[in-house]
Amino acid sequence: MIYRPMYVDKIMAYVDTPFVKVLTGVRRCGKSTIQKMIMEKLQKERNIPADRIVSCRYDSMEYEDVTAKQMYAQLKGQLSPGGKTYLFLDEVQEIKGWEKVVNSLVSDFDVDLYVTGSNSRMMSSEISTYLTGRYIVFRIFTLSFSEYLMFKEKYDTVGDTRTELAEYVRLGGFPATHLQKYSQDEIYTIVRDIYNSTLFSDIVKRNQVRKIDQLERVVKYAFQNVGSTFSAKSISDHLKSERRALDNETVYSYLEKLEKAYLLHRCSRYDLQGREILKTQEKFYLADTALRYSVLGYHADSVGSSLENIVYLELCRRGYTVYIGKTNDGEIDFAATRQNEKIYVQVTQEINSEKTEKRGYHRLLEIHDNYPKYVLRADESAGGNYEGIKTMHIADFLLSSEY
Repeated sequence: MIYRPMYVDKIMAYVDTPFVKVLTGVRRCGKSTIQKMIMEKLQKERNIPADRIVSCRYDSMEYEDVTAKQMYAQLKGQLSPGGKTYLFLDEVQEIKGWEKVVNSLVSDFDVDLYVTGSNSRMMSSEISTYLTGRYIVFRIFTLSFSEYLMFKEKYDTVGDTRTELAEYVRLGGFPATHLQKYSQDEIYTIVRDIYNSTLFSDIVKRNQVRKIDQLERVVKYAFQNVGSTFSAKSISDHLKSERRALDNETVYSYLEKLEKAYLLHRCSRYDLQGREILKTQEKFYLADTALRYSVLGYHADSVGSSLENIVYLELCRRGYTVYIGKTNDGEIDFAATRQNEKIYVQVTQEINSEKTEKRGYHRLLEIHDNYPKYVLRADESAGGNYEGIKTMHIADFLLSSEY
């Protein structure tokens, strides 16, 4: 296992606290492995005996027809009589009523509890009702650029960061694809399997979606339009132009299901003058850029929006709440807030004309506050300062610890 301190260290800080530790994220982003890392640390650093650590994986066939009552009885029977039991429950959303089980275990026994799940319905009103104030959510993402380099150096020579960034854009960051050297086709085969299992297990099967071809068309539209503002109506109108009628409500429902399965991230627009979240023309970003290329094929002209996708995910990893910033004159890519901090970010593949320069810098100059402003580029001229706006290469930004 390759250690992922970004998550492990944060979670370890809550060991032996009364909070249920909830790890969520897209399938195969590394949640189960992070649980194993926690278990290993408990044994090696906290001297917890192995018989007081219990692990169950609920997406296994072994638990296919298990009820919540049976789940409770089984776990109760595995509790240690000699001290606190550390329970690690993987993919708990597969068991209907798991929230009641977790609540009962936490209330009635001396346990330290960790759960993972690949669907945001875990964060529904049910868990809020049963575990109010007693759980902490850790959102797990696919590998960051920094983690990607760390994984790669275990099996291959790592080149300069700018070359590696181009590879990272194409190949994405699903951990399973970077445990050894794979070809691009092999990586896309693995990612396509992740995509298919998520689509059919977490969306089609769970929601009893009948018209799978319609769902897939919505997925492809969203994948093709990463980084562009659109609405359910935009998709509906596009499908009508292809003589495939689909009403707005159905499109919205599909987008919502894709979000809940963590395949898509919704990024709302925020009016920087009026200081309000706007309800129309949102953007959607992918859980990983390799999803786009495994489904649609790789196209060089999509790199710009994929770079934007990568920066969005990095800001989310670092705990920012991210919006599209609406100015009087247009939009900036990201206005990101974290407690009392705020940063503004424009992402551009290269600046090769007055038009791209205006988009990159002038809109940021419209914002008259003292929070940091960045223009991130992927061309060789990246670097420097423009009227207080810091210019950085995207690779340097992703590896920086200054924000």
